[in-house]
Amino acid sequence: MKRKTSITLSPATLQAIDEIAGPRQNRSRVIEQAILEFIERRRREAREARDLGILNRCADRLNREMADVLAYQVEL
Repeated sequence: MKRKTSITLSPATLQAIDEIAGPRQNRSRVIEQAILEFIERRRREAREARDLGILNRCADRLNREMADVLAYQVEL
């Protein structure tokens, strides 16, 4: 169930939204799509930041393991 809300946008922003919407979509749908894309991007950035933190915390151990694997390959 959708709920109404009110926002204030500049005329230039409204014009850009109308251009994107064209005659087949309404402003609300364009704005909702933009917000959903923004939210997904923020979630992805947060997930990537967490993953990077994990990799950074484990980097020394992972690098030692990789060096060991590479050394083994060279010996063959």
